[in-house]
Amino acid sequence: MAEQRTRLTGFSKFIITLLIVGGIGGGLYYLANNTDIGKEIAKKETIEDINGKDPITKTSNGDVIKVQAFTWGGYAGGQYFNEGFKHSAKSRFTKDYGLDVDFMLIDDFDASRSAWKADEVHLLGTTADALPTEMEGLKEYDPQILFQVDWSRGGDAIVARRGINSINDLKGKTVAVTPSTPSQTFLIWMLEAAGMTLDDVKVKEVPSAIDAATAFKSDRLDAAVVWSPDDEIIVREVPGATVLQSTRDASHIVADVYIAKKSWVDANRDKVNKLYEGFMIGAAEINASEAAKKKAAKIMADGTGISEQDALGGINNVRLTTHGDNLNFFGRNPDYKGVTGEKLYTKMGKTYEELGFAKKGWPNWRTIAYPGAISAANLSGDANLAEGGKTFKAPTEKEKTAPAIASKPISISFPTGKSELGENAKTIIDLQFGDVAKAFSNARIRVEGNTDNVGSATMNKKLSLKRAESVAKYLETAYNMDVNRFIIVGNGPDKPVKGCEKNDTEACRSKNRRTEFQLVAE
Repeated sequence: MAEQRTRLTGFSKFIITLLIVGGIGGGLYYLANNTDIGKEIAKKETIEDINGKDPITKTSNGDVIKVQAFTWGGYAGGQYFNEGFKHSAKSRFTKDYGLDVDFMLIDDFDASRSAWKADEVHLLGTTADALPTEMEGLKEYDPQILFQVDWSRGGDAIVARRGINSINDLKGKTVAVTPSTPSQTFLIWMLEAAGMTLDDVKVKEVPSAIDAATAFKSDRLDAAVVWSPDDEIIVREVPGATVLQSTRDASHIVADVYIAKKSWVDANRDKVNKLYEGFMIGAAEINASEAAKKKAAKIMADGTGISEQDALGGINNVRLTTHGDNLNFFGRNPDYKGVTGEKLYTKMGKTYEELGFAKKGWPNWRTIAYPGAISAANLSGDANLAEGGKTFKAPTEKEKTAPAIASKPISISFPTGKSELGENAKTIIDLQFGDVAKAFSNARIRVEGNTDNVGSATMNKKLSLKRAESVAKYLETAYNMDVNRFIIVGNGPDKPVKGCEKNDTEACRSKNRRTEFQLVAE
C-alpha cells in the first residue's frame, strides 16, 4: 500500500510562520537587551541622510552634549538645527554629524552656573561684555569662549518717563539697572555716547531686568534698563513712558557667547567643531528664511513654554551670528573695522574693574578665546557671510534738526582758519568717539561744527561746516562707514554752550569752539 502523505492547509502554514518569526524576534530582543553585543547594536539608529535618499545607519557614541539655554532668542540657531531641545533621530546634529545634543533650559543665573560647575551642562551661555565680572568665580574651571551666537538687537532697552527725550536728559535722574550684567553694559555705553558716566545718574540696583521693569512701574523711577517685551508692556501700561533707546540702534554692545571648560574642550575638539558648524548653519537658514524663522520660533516655544508669538519676537530682537560674523568677532578677518570680541571684552573688563564689579587680574582675551572651531569650519556661500553694514539713504534737511538720541561734545583743535584734521585731532576722535560710532552702527551720526564769535558770522559758518565735513570724512575712511550715515551741520557761532552765550571769556570761547557728535535714530 502506498505511503499516505498529509498536506498542510494554508492556515496551518500561516500559524507556523508566525511562530518562527516570533521565535526569531524574541531571540533578537533577548540579544539586544541582555548581551554586550546587543547593547552595542542598540546604539545604532537608522536615519535618512540630508538629501532624503535611502536610509543610512550611523553609530551614536552614547554621549550627549548638554547645552544650557535661557529663554532668549539668540540660541535659536542650534535649537532649530537640533529639531528641538532634545536629541532625536530627526536632529541634524545627529544626521549630519553623529552628535546627540540636548538644550537644558536653566533661566536662573546662579543655577545655570552651578549646573556648569557640576558638569550637568557642558556649554554655558554668557555675554562677552559682562564675562569679566564672572571670572573670579569661574577661573578655576579655565573657561573658553567657543563661539558667538548673537548680537542683541532690541532685546535690551532703556524706558523713561515723560519729559526725558534723550540720554543727556538722564543727568541727575534715578535709573534702575542690574549691576555687572548686559543691562549695566548697555547703560554705560549709552551714557558714554552722551559724554556722561554712571556718576551722572542715580543708580538704583535691582536683582534682574524683570525687577527693573517692576520697579519702574511701582516706584515711579525716572528710567530703567529692561528686557523685551517688558519695554513694550511698560509703554502700554505707563502713561507717557517711552523707549528711550534699545540695542536695535546700539547694535554692537551685547554679544551672547557660549563658554566651556578647557578640559572638556581639549577632550572634545572634534565635537566642538561639529557643534559649531551646526549652530552656524541653523543661524544662516533662519536669517535667510521667514519659514525657517517661524519653525525656530515654534521649537523655542515648545522648549520654553512661552507663546510662539513671543518666541518669534525674541528671535527678531537679535542678530543670529553666522560663520562670517564669528570670523569678525574673533579677529580672523583683517579687513573688519567693527567691534571685535577682544575689544568689547577688554573695554568692559577695565570699566567693570574700575567700578569694583570685576576683580583685578581677570584673564586677557587670548587666554580664554578658543578659535579652533571657527578655523576648522568648512562653511561657504552667501548665507554664511558676515552681516553687512547698514546702508543709509542720503540725509534730508529734516534730519539736520531731528531729536538726538545722545549728544557728545568733543574739543578738536584746528589751526586758525583751517579745516584739516591733524594727527592729534584724529587721535581724540578715535579715543572719544570711535568706539561709540562702531557700537551704534545702526544710528546716524550728526556732526555739528561750532565756533566762537571772533570774526564774521558768515566766515565762521563756512569754516565750521568744512571742519564738520573733515571729521565725518575721517570716520568714513578710517572705519569704513557709509558716507550717507553722516549728517553734516555747520553752526558757526549760532549754538553757544549754555552759560557762554556772550563769548566774553577765553574759557567760554574755548568751550564754544567744539565739534559735537550726535546719534540720531532713523
